Amino acid sequence: MSEPTLRVNNLKVYYYTERGAVKAVDDVSFDLGQQVRLGLVGESGCGKSTMAMGIMRLIKSPGRIVGGQILLDGVDLLQLSEEEMRRARLSQVSLIPQGAMNSLNPVVRVRDQIIDGIIDHEDNISKAELDARVEDVLRSVDLRPSVANMFPHELSGGMKQRVCVAIAISLRPKLVIADEPTSALDVVVQRQVMETIQRLQREMGISMILIGHDMGLMAQSVEQLAVMYAGKLAELASTEAIFEEPLHPYTELLISTLPTLKTKGVFRGIPGITPSLLDPPPGCLFHPRCPRAEKICSAEVPSLREIVPGRWVACHLVQ
Repeated sequence: MSEPTLRVNNLKVYYYTERGAVKAVDDVSFDLGQQVRLGLVGESGCGKSTMAMGIMRLIKSPGRIVGGQILLDGVDLLQLSEEEMRRARLSQVSLIPQGAMNSLNPVVRVRDQIIDGIIDHEDNISKAELDARVEDVLRSVDLRPSVANMFPHELSGGMKQRVCVAIAISLRPKLVIADEPTSALDVVVQRQVMETIQRLQREMGISMILIGHDMGLMAQSVEQLAVMYAGKLAELASTEAIFEEPLHPYTELLISTLPTLKTKGVFRGIPGITPSLLDPPPGCLFHPRCPRAEKICSAEVPSLREIVPGRWVACHLVQ
């Protein structure tokens, strides 16, 4: 069996406040295989984006990575110097940001925003070669080469998001993290952008982490699914296995919120709210909202266990 592209071991990312530490990512471990799309899903505030920023080593004060390993092709990103990590971003691991509107510089043409990363990593590139690479990467995301001469405000939301995808793949990294890349788009453009991202992932042999809270989008887009709750992993398995038989009550409730033809016009949510990470409940963090909670759930923290090969769950109710 080939080694995973990414291996995260016991990662901890805390935000320090006057009231104490907010454990946004708390002792999370998972592997991402080569050329695999992994979905990271959960409610807002569960630690998904912090996980992405942690892998990219872009956590800012008062946040801090306090422990763990992030192994990309066997190299621990947390052991790299600041300069080595800067060089690794975009060339080895890149990010498709959540909001293209806020990520692109409004007063810089698209061409210059694409070549900025290229010339920062590669020396002695002629203008002709840069122009050819910009044209090639724009075509790869289904944009006309003429878009290179436009400013972001001249583009639609979908086009801006495609420019962000083009920047992320411009140096053909091993790993791309897409942080809710379609959240600001309508459903038709959302589907088109996701089809482009999936095609590029297959053609370039990239491993990918797709972050979001839309279980329906995840079902159509990823091969493996990691469910996060309150900074911890609740369940990890193939997408097919999770949708056929969710093991964790939280996963089951997330799937139940999806609309169906039988429940047209009926919108279901998960009762209760996510816990405060400054003052979390004892035991399983989900037990105050869990419809099947037992006595042990409020007393002991469940560990993430491999129930069957490739199927992990953190729940006392699963044997």
